[in-house]
Amino acid sequence: MTKRKSVPALLALTAIAAVLTLGALAAPAQAALRHLDGTVLSKDAGTKTFRITTQSGNRVRIRVNASTRFERIAGGFGGLHKGMEVQVDAVQTSDGLLAKQIEPQGGGGGGGHDDSGGSGGGGSDDGPNHT
Repeated sequence: MTKRKSVPALLALTAIAAVLTLGALAAPAQAALRHLDGTVLSKDAGTKTFRITTQSGNRVRIRVNASTRFERIAGGFGGLHKGMEVQVDAVQTSDGLLAKQIEPQGGGGGGGHDDSGGSGGGGSDDGPNHT
């Protein structure tokens, strides 16, 4: 009689393990959004990438695609130019950083931002992923 009770319990445990495994596999698809403030160094139209120097001095390559939103940048990717100060919201992918949104710095109504994560004029993106 104990064998009959253990089979349904084993099946239930297997089903729970399968659901947890699927949940763990789906988690990377929703990567954390990173916020970067920086100055455009260069762009490459062929690879749809641009490079910035962040306020902390790091040089970062960022990719764009058809779903990247350009806020208040006339011409989208074509409107990015060397020396332009930008705010970028990006996610980490297997191919590097992918920009979800790009806008000129200081344009979002929250004032300027600094790299310290401290108060640089407010705004909701001064969190742990602020670079």
